[in-house]
Amino acid sequence: MEKTNEKGKGFGSRFVKRYLIDALGSMAKGLFATLLVGTIIGAVAMLLGMLLPAEGELSFLQKALAAIVAFLNAVAAVAKNNYVVGAAIGIAIAQGMKASPLVLFSAAVTGALGYCAGVGDKAIGFVASEVSITAGPIGAYFAAIVGVELGQLVAGKTKVDILVVPLVSILTGGLVGYLLGAPLALFIKWLAHVIGLATALVPVPMGIIVSVLVGWILTAPISSAAICAMIFSDAIISTLEADAARGLMLAAGAATVGCCCQMVGFAVASFRENRWGGLVSQGIGTSMLQVPNIVRHPAIIIPPTLAAAILGPISTTLLPMFNTGINAGMGTCGFVGQIGTYITMLGMGESWWMITIKVLLLHIVLPALIALGASELMRRLGWIKKNDMLLE
Repeated sequence: MEKTNEKGKGFGSRFVKRYLIDALGSMAKGLFATLLVGTIIGAVAMLLGMLLPAEGELSFLQKALAAIVAFLNAVAAVAKNNYVVGAAIGIAIAQGMKASPLVLFSAAVTGALGYCAGVGDKAIGFVASEVSITAGPIGAYFAAIVGVELGQLVAGKTKVDILVVPLVSILTGGLVGYLLGAPLALFIKWLAHVIGLATALVPVPMGIIVSVLVGWILTAPISSAAICAMIFSDAIISTLEADAARGLMLAAGAATVGCCCQMVGFAVASFRENRWGGLVSQGIGTSMLQVPNIVRHPAIIIPPTLAAAILGPISTTLLPMFNTGINAGMGTCGFVGQIGTYITMLGMGESWWMITIKVLLLHIVLPALIALGASELMRRLGWIKKNDMLLE
């Protein structure tokens, strides 16, 4: 029989909420505020840089534009720096776990240590320049959690908390990051390699699996963005052989499609109940809003899932879509998934017009049509009833 606390809440439920919902969900906020924003700023700098001539004397306006581009590139470089991202993840996790102030501030260090820990050519280490593969977000996650929990144990217990709490939090979390950095980095690289090769070899079933699973994760109260940032990272892609690297980017493209199917699918399928407000809040916000309704009426998840199962393999075969990193798990949230798709595919040499056609079809139009058609059929059959998808 499952253990319960004084409030009757099961240990398993508390574990899931604290570590998979609160910590992992908050972790995504740290990624958004650094890596994601840095990527977007870098993309803007790249687009503005295309307006500058490759050679010749610059006019006054062009010099001003060049200065803006240089500033944006500098900001993007800092925002995407491993230590900065790791620190932001640590703080975000500590905040999500409601840590006391000293523990929260110490989490900046433990998060950075966990993120940058990994394995290099000669040894395990923390220094990014000496580490070829880092544990990344998952390393920051474990290091921050341990630092927070053990720091909280001593917080308020001594008269010298100002010294004791940071020491306990940083040393314990840092040790966990140091010890787990190499195995976590190698495990994530192995998993990414398997996904990449499998997608390259059998793109149809992998397109279905990745699209559906990541779409479900996006709708569930855990972070698809954080998971995608770990598996589809540029750092891992750069270490893989050509076939596996291309396959992994293709899988990331399918993940984006799956996320779009959930968000756009629920937005249009529930339009009868939620009208324009629901269309916007789910379509460019999050499909997570439907979780309470899914628990009460599980059948409502079928239409967006069907769209993901159909379009995922199309995105890995007939209309290849590519993406990387955190962007793969964002779907149409703030149109970040589309921005990442453009950045990735332009970098691979694909034309603007072709990317635009693919994005419109696989990210917006077809998910909407398939999910709407399936939901309307299910309404006629009585499987979905009026107000089953009504948002509170």
